[in-house]
Amino acid sequence: MTSAAPAAPVVALRGVRVRYRRRGAFARGSIDAVRGVDLEIASGETLGLVGESGSGKSTLARVALGLLQPAAGEALLDGAPLTGRDPRGGALAVVFQHPEWALNPRLRCSTSVLEPLAVRKVDAGARRERLQAILSDVGLDPALADRYPGELSGGQRQRMAIARALVTRPRFVVFDEAVSALDVSVQSQILNLIRRLQDEHRFAALFISHDLAATRYVAHRIAVMREGALVEVAPAAAFYGEPAHPYSRALRASIEA
Repeated sequence: MTSAAPAAPVVALRGVRVRYRRRGAFARGSIDAVRGVDLEIASGETLGLVGESGSGKSTLARVALGLLQPAAGEALLDGAPLTGRDPRGGALAVVFQHPEWALNPRLRCSTSVLEPLAVRKVDAGARRERLQAILSDVGLDPALADRYPGELSGGQRQRMAIARALVTRPRFVVFDEAVSALDVSVQSQILNLIRRLQDEHRFAALFISHDLAATRYVAHRIAVMREGALVEVAPAAAFYGEPAHPYSRALRASIEA
């Protein structure tokens, strides 16, 4: 029997390089923040991106979201270049560490959650229906949509931010330190929510975190970044069992200390 061909990736990075100019009165030349990265993420897959601060993780995420044009290489979404694509189109989304970055404190939560649909000129009736559905998806009482972000708990605000990210039914979602500002019990709830939502909606996800235990819980594969380059990409079981690269082994040892 002939085996089925592997599914095409939702997101693909090909030879991506990002170069920044050095800053400062005596600084000269430039530095490569991302160096020759090749990466793919499939539908329904979470790729955990780990590495120390300054390793290039957030820069790589900006390229994958089409927010940053690489100096070399390309970013593809469903096989098409991201260059010039309107990021408000709804296929790409991000959940930040701080939900207030997505929820305007002066607006009711419903307005912030539905903003991506309003930008796309979805009619009011459809927006109301989608609001009810997405709040149910993230485990929030619909009555909370009429409140302001400051009236919600930290966990409720992050659920509301996730609702805003998923309201357009994106193909690709970046979770950038999405649980690091939450206490341990709420972290567990949000991680379970992310896993359930991905099972249901099958979006591709990039999970960026310094918390290797949280990454282990949600990620199918782990990509290890150091000084702008990927030093290892492996199934989660392999990374947390016997990683191949010395830097990966050092990272794994840090959660066992």
